[in-house]
Amino acid sequence: MSSDVSLLLSAIQRGDSGAAIELLPLIYKQLRDLARAKMSQESAGQTLQATALVHEAYLRLVDTPVAKDFHNRKYFFAAAADAMRCILIENARRKAALKRGGDRDRIDVSLNDLPEASSAVNVLEIDEALTRLAAQNAQAAELVKLRYFTGLPLIEAAEMLEISERSARRLWAYARSFLLEELSPEE
Repeated sequence: MSSDVSLLLSAIQRGDSGAAIELLPLIYKQLRDLARAKMSQESAGQTLQATALVHEAYLRLVDTPVAKDFHNRKYFFAAAADAMRCILIENARRKAALKRGGDRDRIDVSLNDLPEASSAVNVLEIDEALTRLAAQNAQAAELVKLRYFTGLPLIEAAEMLEISERSARRLWAYARSFLLEELSPEE
């Protein structure tokens, strides 16, 4: 499947519009499972569904000039992580708009894989913390995006970033501690 995905991404890069149609069935289940896992962490009353998240992310990826930048599977799934993140952030901002009463109905997401993360964390706060992390260590921020927003295991995320598993573990420990510090309530 990995080689099929890479071949179709190359075809999309060359401007083959039919390749985008062939690509979706190959990656849909994986993207849908990831989106479902992320949406299960959202608060009750969430209007965005996992299917809508997958479809919106996919359209952003293959139906725009960004699609020309995919060199291989690594770049595609990194872009998918960013697309899902942006969609969740846009949805949270839309809900937070005062004209819609968003200050009373926020979207909260718990950070899985972070120890002692018993309280839910707002997706906007996560975005701000990731931006600060990226300013200090861009590779650590990319690792968090791949793990958190696409649900990749550490080993696969390391392969996507073209770093060793050992380096990925060190980077993941650093990113987790950074985000815990950033997202901990101030006392």
